[in-house]
Amino acid sequence: MDDNEVKRVVENLIDTFLTAGEVSIKLREKGLNKEIKSDNTPVSNGDLEVNKIITKKLLELTPNIPIVSEETSHNKSKTDLKNFWLVDPIDGTYDYINDGEEFTINAGLILNGKATAGLINVPAKKRMFYSFGKDQSYEFTSNKTIKLDCKKITPKNSIKVVSYSNKLKPEIKKIHNDLGVTEHVRMKSSLKFCVIAAGEFDGYVAEPRACEWDIAAGHAILENAGGIVTDFEGSEITYGKKDFKNPSLILKRSKNL
Repeated sequence: MDDNEVKRVVENLIDTFLTAGEVSIKLREKGLNKEIKSDNTPVSNGDLEVNKIITKKLLELTPNIPIVSEETSHNKSKTDLKNFWLVDPIDGTYDYINDGEEFTINAGLILNGKATAGLINVPAKKRMFYSFGKDQSYEFTSNKTIKLDCKKITPKNSIKVVSYSNKLKPEIKKIHNDLGVTEHVRMKSSLKFCVIAAGEFDGYVAEPRACEWDIAAGHAILENAGGIVTDFEGSEITYGKKDFKNPSLILKRSKNL
């Protein structure tokens, strides 16, 4: 896919993501049906319905690109994926089923093993993020489209980061100290990537956890907005790894936080 085709596909997905967000909220208002999966994580009929909406549109727009979704087994056994979609229909399911506002709807386009484009809708906050290439990351909210450039809007002498937990593990605390972090705020979903791209936070650090579909869309949005995404060793994050497992992760709004 060339740049123009990637742009066309992403722009044609925005309305679908907004619709999926509305559906997720309506289903929650009616009362969700919940189950526990084999990995001991929850899934709801909202996750499954959003997955259907997103994958149907992806198949319509890009019929030759495989889809790997958290909620289905399709294509997960393939070991040679280079160009594919990574879909997490509801990231932050605990938040979703417990009436929280941080859950997200995600799709990341991987080309040659790299996060190239992505869409993240945050339905409860009415924030829609998307990117289709370098210097082309945006937020659509309140009927306005805002270009994202990681410009710092946190206080000048602070380094404010998001964290997976309020209680930091020693290895995370050490990296925070090395970065000069002055404040950390717990945030569960891929919204972390978006608020860094928007300049509302300066970074995020995580040990190896979760799966590629949790981070692909956010990776594309943040990196294309000018942010930095690496593992603890400073290496590039690539996709299509065994079992789609993530390495360690450091997100930075810029080199100079």
